[in-house]
Amino acid sequence: MVLHIHGKGKQDRYVPLPQSTLKLLRTFWRTHRSPLWLFPAPTRHGLAHSLAHDGGPVTRSSLQSAFRAALKRSAIAKRAHVHTLRHSYATHLLEAGFNLRVIQDHLGHRSPRTTAIYTHLTREVRAAVTAPLNQLMRDL
Repeated sequence: MVLHIHGKGKQDRYVPLPQSTLKLLRTFWRTHRSPLWLFPAPTRHGLAHSLAHDGGPVTRSSLQSAFRAALKRSAIAKRAHVHTLRHSYATHLLEAGFNLRVIQDHLGHRSPRTTAIYTHLTREVRAAVTAPLNQLMRDL
């Protein structure tokens, strides 16, 4: 139940895969059945130009186009890019109470300082600090 991520600069890592996500990925995989890539790049073959999925990993431009289309369909007004998903992932893990070291490992960072840039302090995170701090200081 882990996903192998081929990271930039040969920084491969494994991250946990939720059961519900596995079901969605299996359904998606049935559309292309690539033996190597979960998200293969479509390629054109033959005279009929039928789309096949055996050309390697999906390209950066295809991913960006798909993200822009999804963002438009979502009606989210904020500016966002594909890389925004990494920041959101890290922030949601932090909000869920994950240790910063675990988040660092999931993102493939060598330095906790880099991870700190990715994890944005939201109102929920700030509010979550108040109760434990009051508990710690209640006997003073």
